[in-house]
Amino acid sequence: MGKKKSRAHQVSKGERKSVARKTLLAVRRDRSYSEKISFITKHWAKGENPWITIKNPDKKQTNMKYIRVRTNDVWGYPRPAQIKMRSE
Repeated sequence: MGKKKSRAHQVSKGERKSVARKTLLAVRRDRSYSEKISFITKHWAKGENPWITIKNPDKKQTNMKYIRVRTNDVWGYPRPAQIKMRSE
C-alpha cells in the first residue's frame, strides 16, 4: 500500500504562467500610445523611475537609433527636494 499524503490538497509551485504568451503580447500590442504615456507619467509622478525610449542624442552611434533611459535622467525628479523644518 502507498503512503498517505500529509496534506489535503495539492499546492502549486508557481513555476508556469497561467496565461498564454501570445495572449499577453496581443494585449500589450492593443495599448494605444496615450495609454502607454499616461501609465509612465503616473508612475513617474508617484516617485517610481520607469524606463522610456528616446532618440539617441549621440548622432555618431549609427547602430543605435533609439536608447532606453530612466525617466529621472530625462524629465528630472517629480517632486522637488523638501527641506524639513525643525520647530523649536
